[in-house]
Amino acid sequence: MYFNDVHIAYYVIAGMIGLIIGQIVDWANKRLPEYKNVISKDIISEYRISFRPNYILMLLTAVSYVTLVYTFGIKDTIIGNLDLIKFLILTPMLLSAFVIDFKLQIIPNRLNLTIFEIGFIFAFLYGLSNVAITINMLLGMLAGGGVFLLITLLGGLFYGKEAMGFGDVKLMGALGLFFGLSNIIIITLVSFLIGAILSIALLATKIKKSDEYIPFGPFIVIATFISMYVPFEQIKEVLMMIFTLGIYHG
Repeated sequence: MYFNDVHIAYYVIAGMIGLIIGQIVDWANKRLPEYKNVISKDIISEYRISFRPNYILMLLTAVSYVTLVYTFGIKDTIIGNLDLIKFLILTPMLLSAFVIDFKLQIIPNRLNLTIFEIGFIFAFLYGLSNVAITINMLLGMLAGGGVFLLITLLGGLFYGKEAMGFGDVKLMGALGLFFGLSNIIIITLVSFLIGAILSIALLATKIKKSDEYIPFGPFIVIATFISMYVPFEQIKEVLMMIFTLGIYHG
């Protein structure tokens, strides 16, 4: 049986791997803020007694993996599967960034650095077949990190405090390596749109107070997942409709 030209066995395998990776994400979320290695020999003894499956993260990761396989399909070559592979690797790191920033208002440097390192590896691999793709990824890194760095510096200049954390700046720079120039701009716009909508909702419902810090990392993660699953042109059309108040008709 096939779905979108992919045998159902691939979806089953992706889902099972996602369940395992989701639990590893839960472990990472406990260890990264404490500056501990995620993969180490003491992890078994540390969690053997207090082990509790995180079904939410396991299910989210499994669903994400199955959706990625459906979206990108399975190609005949490694180069052809690079988009799928890089997003399978990126997904658990995005989930970790979401949870840690939501709970602790930080994005660990080790996590951002790992995203950077893997992004550079993929930029090199894409360059083996098309150097233009690598250049685009590097431009995405500069644009993603640059825009958020500028906002942070301007916030400090005009308001005397950071408009957003440097963890967000590093995360956007790292994500630029995965998505390239055009898509990182889309992620930036979508993250601000989602941030504005959800922040207003949180303030209106008094879940958050006006002087209370609202982490921006989760908005970036949500926007990134949207960019992973929804084609660029469709997102662009929606954004144009929103920002032109319905005047634009593609």
